[in-house]
Amino acid sequence: MPRTNTAPLSGTRDFLPLEVMRRNYVIAIVERIYQSYGFEPLETPAMERLETLLGKYGEEGDQLIFRVMKRGEKLQRALRNSPQENELADSGLRYDLTVPLARVVAEYQAQLPRIFKRYQIQPVYRADRPARGRYREFYQCDVDIVGSGDLLVEAEVIAAGARILQELGFDQPGDFRIRLNHRLILKGLMQIAGVASSLETDALVALDKYDKIGAEGVQKELSSRGIAAEAAHRLLQLMAEEPYGKNECLAWLEERLQSTAGAKGVTDLSQLLELLQAGPAGPHIDVDPYLARGLTYYTGPIFEVSIPGYSGSAGGGGRYDDLIGMFSGRSIPACGFSLGLERVLLIMEERNMFPSRLQGQPQVLVTRFDETTSVLSLELAHELRSAGLRVDLYTGQDRYGKQFKYADQRQIQYALLLGPDEHQRNVVAVKDLRSGEQIDVARTELITWLKERLD
Repeated sequence: MPRTNTAPLSGTRDFLPLEVMRRNYVIAIVERIYQSYGFEPLETPAMERLETLLGKYGEEGDQLIFRVMKRGEKLQRALRNSPQENELADSGLRYDLTVPLARVVAEYQAQLPRIFKRYQIQPVYRADRPARGRYREFYQCDVDIVGSGDLLVEAEVIAAGARILQELGFDQPGDFRIRLNHRLILKGLMQIAGVASSLETDALVALDKYDKIGAEGVQKELSSRGIAAEAAHRLLQLMAEEPYGKNECLAWLEERLQSTAGAKGVTDLSQLLELLQAGPAGPHIDVDPYLARGLTYYTGPIFEVSIPGYSGSAGGGGRYDDLIGMFSGRSIPACGFSLGLERVLLIMEERNMFPSRLQGQPQVLVTRFDETTSVLSLELAHELRSAGLRVDLYTGQDRYGKQFKYADQRQIQYALLLGPDEHQRNVVAVKDLRSGEQIDVARTELITWLKERLD
């Protein structure tokens, strides 16, 4: 019989128990912090109408949407007419969690509070080329505030993201950086560089690749997108002139962007920096006037989290005051932050940042003396579970040595022995598999004894 290929699809993964518990550990901290900031949970379907998704992510984003084909007679009708790709599909897997949020707000706005604060932790899907830390299915941990244009919104979502990273162990000022920019600053820089307004989006796409392809690569990208050579050269020259330090950078921007659209962007960033100093994000903030974030729906401040020694973003977000209006027909301000769960998990694993014991792992093993004591072992296991302990019951018929080895493989510290002798004396023998010590504990005192020692 030929062997079936059992590997997961390229760009997707199976998560074994330890990996799931590590993910749950991080997600539990994310949820706790988001809830402490007043956010409430939201979930949306994995699939959205194709018309909902297209046109929200720029040309490259649209190409990465997983299309879902029409079904039945609708598909047959489409196939008869030499269709294009989009004519064969009427839905797609969600590309991010922000566009579904915008749809939800437009659909249920009469049922939602005037200022809606939600968090959402669900997988998203992108038809991207898989690479280290880049997957076709991955989780995002989003937090958004809808209904307020105040800069306190940016301060809150950025602070929540910073607090999560600190709780996860990135607690020193140099452990992560949050780069800030403003879409109007980018617009102002393009104006003084001479980039045509009709090509600003193309220039943004090119600038967004700066960290990956460098100045020379961006120069070629700008040229291929029709940006005049003089304007491209001036844009890169401005990048080279940018001074170090957030205050120095803001002063430099203020001087150059006085008579452009970027002047308001500089004012907004100055105010936002002042607000952020009052919270956990303060020690981690940088200003980066060429941070672009390629999504086209951003309209104001944008931000991105980077971790030194690791390429790529660990999170980011920004203000998108026009996106919900595409669905609702009226402008509704909004701003959000998304934590890149997969990349944070990868870094934490590489740096051994997880606790030695994780919630969900069994705490004790009830061993089995032989078939005659099966009922005794079952009764003991049920008693301990009723008391709130996580208990594994050995179901084989092996000697104690193999049972202890099994417990050690599962990182269980205590093995409980209840044979005929222990039963007669109304005790349970407790073996500490770390120290090798074994003692008898009275059956009536066992639960208290274990709870005093288990984490």
